[in-house]
This record gives sequence, structure tokens and C-alpha cells, in this order.
Amino acid sequence: MNDFEEASKGAKMDFAKDMSYGDYLGLDVILSSQHPLSEAHDEMLFIVQHQTSELWMRLAIHELQAARKVMLSDDLASAFKMLSRVARIFEQLNSAWDVLRTMTPSEYTAFRPSLGNSSGFQSHQYRLVEYLLGNRNGALMQVHKHKPDALKALQDELAQPSLYQVAIDHLCKGLGQASVAGDPGTANWDAQPVVQDLWQQVYENPSKYWALYELAEKLVDLEDYFRRWRFNHVTTVERIIGFKRGTGGTNGVAYLRKMLEVELFPELWHVRGAL
Repeated sequence: MNDFEEASKGAKMDFAKDMSYGDYLGLDVILSSQHPLSEAHDEMLFIVQHQTSELWMRLAIHELQAARKVMLSDDLASAFKMLSRVARIFEQLNSAWDVLRTMTPSEYTAFRPSLGNSSGFQSHQYRLVEYLLGNRNGALMQVHKHKPDALKALQDELAQPSLYQVAIDHLCKGLGQASVAGDPGTANWDAQPVVQDLWQQVYENPSKYWALYELAEKLVDLEDYFRRWRFNHVTTVERIIGFKRGTGGTNGVAYLRKMLEVELFPELWHVRGAL
């Protein structure tokens, strides 16, 4: 056997008693978690695509929750880094659609029956991301009643202000106004003229309100990438299944197109036309 030069320089080669790379990452569990239910070659692509997306969402949730926590402690600088990271996570998720789009309708049809009624619509992590950002529909928790841990995570989130509500608190405080962020709950955030007027003051004098100005742009950046992810989701689904109903019973492309109309931080988009 040839010698490995780095071993003589100190590279560790024996992990019988020490933690290895695979041990630290739990790779044995992760890499043994793909269980195709058909003989179709492309089912592995479908599984890995969605499992990796869930891992990225796991990180997005971690960052969004941390961003909200530091914002509540008035540490906007740390929140900016976390929000930038979430935007890049969704950039990564966008790139993943490019891989899935290599699958043709015929290839998907070969294993679609194996999915049963399972659907990405049932992702509790995606729902948690939406709840964190302020798109809150309590009725959708019905989908998760069979998973007590997931249901509790969603219920706990609805008991807290959304990230955008916390941002609006900072906006009001920075401009010397009483908060108009409202209470936590299950309602979606609807655009409010008073909030748009406050953001307009920030955009008309960014040097005076630089921290709020930067916060606004971090949120817009995040939603920009989130919208692109949604759009690429619609395009990928239409390319592969056309206008069939989704495996989970939704209207498929029609439902996803409707979701494209949802604005997470509406006043930050509407204010641009008022400047």
C-alpha cells in the first residue's frame, strides 16, 4: 500500500476511538434515510431533492428564530447577518429546482403512485417558515394534527409575534411612534397605510434612520429570494405534471400560482411607488 504523505505530517488516520467526520454529521443516519418505494431510477432524485430542501429549511428556521430573538434585544446588527443568511439559503433552494427539472413527466409518472397522498404542501417546516415571516393561516395546522411535535411547534409560533411584527416594533420605536405591530395570532399580515407611511419616512431620510433603512432592505432581499423560490416551484411543477391535481389533493399549479400573490412584507414593496 502506498504511503499517504499527509499522514506523516500529522493527518489523523485512525478513528476507532475518536469521532470522525461522519460521526459528527450523523451521516450513517442521513445516508440511510432514502427509501424509494418503486423501481424507478428517478425516485431517488425526488427523495434527495426534498430531503435536502427540508435540511435547508431547518437552517432557515434556526436563523429566523435567532434573528427575532436578537431583534427583541435591540441587536439589529446580528439580525442583519442572520437575515442575509436566510436570503442565501433560499438562493440555494432555488438552485435545487434546476436539478429536479432534469426529470421529465414520463420519469415522474413512473413512481408518482408510490407517493400516495404525500405532498410538499404537508411540510410543517415550510409552514413554520411562513408563520415566522407573517403569512399565518391557522386553519392549515389541521394538516399536522397527526404529528404532535410539529403541531406544537406551529402553535408555539403563532403565540409569538412574527419577524415582521418585531421589525415594525423597531420601526415605530425608531420614529417615536406607538407600536402598530398588533398582537400575535393566526391572521395574515395585511398592508396598513400607517406602516407604509412610517417606512416612507425611513426611505426619504436613510442617513437619519440608517439602521431601519438597512433592516428594511434586508427584509426585501429575503422576500425577493423567497418569491423566486416560489416562482421556480410553480415552474418546476408545471413542467413535470402540468395542471394535474397535486398528490396531496390541492389544485397543483393553480394553488401554487395563487401563493405567488402573497406579500410577506407588503408595505416595503408598496412604499417604492410612493417615493
